[in-house]
Amino acid sequence: MGALGWLTHRLLHGRPGPGRVAAALVLLPSVWLMAELARSWQYLGGPWGLLGASQWQVAPALRLASVGGVWLLGFLLVLVNVAVTVLISVARARTVALAGLTACAAAAAGAWAWVPQAKEPGTTRIAVVQPGVIQGPGPRFERSAQLTRQLAGRDVDLVVWGESSVAQDLTTHPELGRRLAALSRTVGADLLVNVDARRGDMPGIYKSSVLIGPNGPTGQRYDKMRLVPFGEYIPARPLLGWATSVGKAAGEDRHRGTEPVVMNLPGSLRIGPLVCFESAFPDMSRNLARDGARVLVVQSSTSTFQRSWAPEQHASLAALRAAETWRPVVHATLTGESAVFGPRGEPVGPRMSTGTSAATVYTVPLGQGTSPYVRIGPWPVYGAMAALAVFCAVEGGRALRRRTDRPLDRRPGRPADQRTDQPTPGRP
Repeated sequence: MGALGWLTHRLLHGRPGPGRVAAALVLLPSVWLMAELARSWQYLGGPWGLLGASQWQVAPALRLASVGGVWLLGFLLVLVNVAVTVLISVARARTVALAGLTACAAAAAGAWAWVPQAKEPGTTRIAVVQPGVIQGPGPRFERSAQLTRQLAGRDVDLVVWGESSVAQDLTTHPELGRRLAALSRTVGADLLVNVDARRGDMPGIYKSSVLIGPNGPTGQRYDKMRLVPFGEYIPARPLLGWATSVGKAAGEDRHRGTEPVVMNLPGSLRIGPLVCFESAFPDMSRNLARDGARVLVVQSSTSTFQRSWAPEQHASLAALRAAETWRPVVHATLTGESAVFGPRGEPVGPRMSTGTSAATVYTVPLGQGTSPYVRIGPWPVYGAMAALAVFCAVEGGRALRRRTDRPLDRRPGRPADQRTDQPTPGRP
């Protein structure tokens, strides 16, 4: 964030006038967005904890998210903070600061009044199975199966298990596929499980969302594309492989999927699966909505962070993804928190806390239409890039003019255009 500090000093040091303050209201949020964009690269850790994500419970902010995504929220938050700082500390530029605050208020009010909302043409019933804190993949599978059998007769359209809920490949262990198919027949709905295992037909370990029907695996599978650095793979393992000896870093790299997948359920419902960390990436949910997904399903496991704020924060990201895309999001975990949000980012039903072991059925409102963010994309990022490009061009032009206008020799009594190697009159 060195660029933010430098630019803040450049624009606001001393007694800045209205022009410098107006530039700061645009350029400082733009630099902030560029820093967040760089940090959002998956190999640097991904977009976890973006500033705009802090507003997931604010209804007007969620409406704004449908227009410009989490990026617009972050831009406006920084702008408001800059304007308030100027309003308090720079008397001569308070008018500009008030104008900036008024513009933010007008944007929020305009979004609330005029931006269209997601239509809700119907509902679907989705069950989330959360087995709770259980040691070992075998006992966890058995508990999930027990909870799933309790859903018989509950009239559900889909049952969702959490991340790594199945620890063996279904092609090399067909008996697991048969057990899951029997559960599907018992419940009368497809199951979306998550397989974390070495695949029989391909080398390496994959994390895969697999759809199970009454006759077994349906052939619809999504392989996780964006992996957690150190948690699921070691970047530059020959250099950083020592990390496995000092923590719970991945002993073996998981393999990546190659493309997003939209799955078709009986009754024409289409779902877009994401796996854990991927719910932090706005572009992934946006692409699934563009590809026709009606419901986004996140399969997650945050048991490593069980006694921290991480499970609750992770679940809150689903509210933003729902508001951005006008698609409900089902966030299903092994150990909590599991949650469901409607197409406007509103909570649906009770959350399942980290102390819960249960199967909960949610009546999920469906979203219809295409949100401005899904249609246009992250335009605040592009606008920030353009603003910074103009600033750099202006600053570069000024530096070039100063260099061109600088005199060759500034000694007193000597013309500026006189060469220093010319002989002085009267001397040889």
